[in-house]
Amino acid sequence: MLKSDTRPTPALLLCAFRPFFLFTALGGTLAMAAWAMFLGGHIALPALPAGPIAWHGYEMVFGFGLAAVAGFALTAVPEFTSTRAVATRIVAALASLWLIARAGFLIGGVFGAWLAALAETLLVAGLIGALAPRIWRDPDRRHLSFLWALLAMLVTVVGYHFDTLIGSGGGTRWLHAATGVLMVLMVVAMSRISMRIVNAALEDRGEKDVAYLSRPPRRNLATFCIALYTALEFLQPASAISGWVALAAAAAMFNLTNDWHVGRALFRRWVAMLYTVYWLMAIGYGLIGLALLADLGTLSGGRHVLTVGAMGLGIFVIMNIAGRVHAGVEPDEKPWVPLVALALVTAALTRATVGWLEPTLSLFLPAALWILGFAVYFAHAWPVMSRQRSDGQSGCAGLPES
Repeated sequence: MLKSDTRPTPALLLCAFRPFFLFTALGGTLAMAAWAMFLGGHIALPALPAGPIAWHGYEMVFGFGLAAVAGFALTAVPEFTSTRAVATRIVAALASLWLIARAGFLIGGVFGAWLAALAETLLVAGLIGALAPRIWRDPDRRHLSFLWALLAMLVTVVGYHFDTLIGSGGGTRWLHAATGVLMVLMVVAMSRISMRIVNAALEDRGEKDVAYLSRPPRRNLATFCIALYTALEFLQPASAISGWVALAAAAAMFNLTNDWHVGRALFRRWVAMLYTVYWLMAIGYGLIGLALLADLGTLSGGRHVLTVGAMGLGIFVIMNIAGRVHAGVEPDEKPWVPLVALALVTAALTRATVGWLEPTLSLFLPAALWILGFAVYFAHAWPVMSRQRSDGQSGCAGLPES
């Protein structure tokens, strides 16, 4: 008679956020370090069909960004839809695909690029396959935005690799489109997280007469403007109409911040950091609009405020909140958290000055701050995510309501 396997699940596979959040931090740190060393003339990057600049953008968006999306979605969607956690074997398979995609670029050449393309495509398709039935079977289908965003991400992944391997483009337009998808996902994810975080801050301050609500009309307007700008940037890059819609996206993001004006609770660390992400989105799209319409600043500056700033800070905050809560520990209240957040904001705003300041300040300082920030996060996250839970809960369960 066969005995059932009673061995405990490895700590790193207890929930999908564990491997993917660690991949996010470690991958973001190493990829940025390699990019800075390449810019400084210290190393050569592997030969790839699209060249080194495309590799940098690809790793930041589809390496760093997609790992964070996978970790959050695979953890949050089962919770939102009241379904069982994603099976360990599926999490392990998807995590392996992420690693294979990174290995493909390290191998370099046409073979490595095709390997990365196959692995990355299967990763996003696997995410959709694991989550789509749960989202679709939800009686109210309240979370379809996650599904549409993941489908859009799949299109951008396939489009990027088609452009770089078969087509004549360098894939840049697809990276810009994927950035827009990530911005929409950030707004959707933060609208869920902020409900608990902001109202908890209000409760802690004893402000029972004030409540935070993430109002769908404002959120929907912001995501619509971001999506419209993303489509126009893809179809009519550097056009005046793209500039006007970028400014509309900035205005819509500023309008979205009005939901957050709830008094002194706004200055609590987690609330303030989430609020800052929306400001960085607004500033990023505003800088893009000004660059297109008035030749003020650069498109690159605005895009880096979105990626280094809004994406970097947003992912950092979400990993600190969701990653710890679903590991059975309270969010970290130590000083390193706001210091890293400040470093990422500084990195984004400094990177936006490229062309105005010397490269040491506009290129290498932001890279150093990014590397330091996510290396510090990894050092604090590893002890939590590499060990079994000690709170009596299992898998992805969050902290009990107090």
